[in-house]
Amino acid sequence: MTRHGWSTGKIAVALYPFGAGAAAVNVFFASLIFSWIGGPIASWAWSIGLGCVIGVPATWYFARHIRHLMTLADEGTPR
Repeated sequence: MTRHGWSTGKIAVALYPFGAGAAAVNVFFASLIFSWIGGPIASWAWSIGLGCVIGVPATWYFARHIRHLMTLADEGTPR
């Protein structure tokens, strides 16, 4: 069976801004929690930078999951 719709790469590129933004917010909040035990609080620049780096693999794995769900839906396989 051939795949219909977007490839995993296209899905990942389309979702990357959301994945990087979510990762940046999580990095910032993790630094706030870490500050309770004396750690530094991440600046907005560090949060965005680390979010962009962490967002790449996170978005790729999420796009693979979405592509898998699309394939299951095309096959008509009940879950």
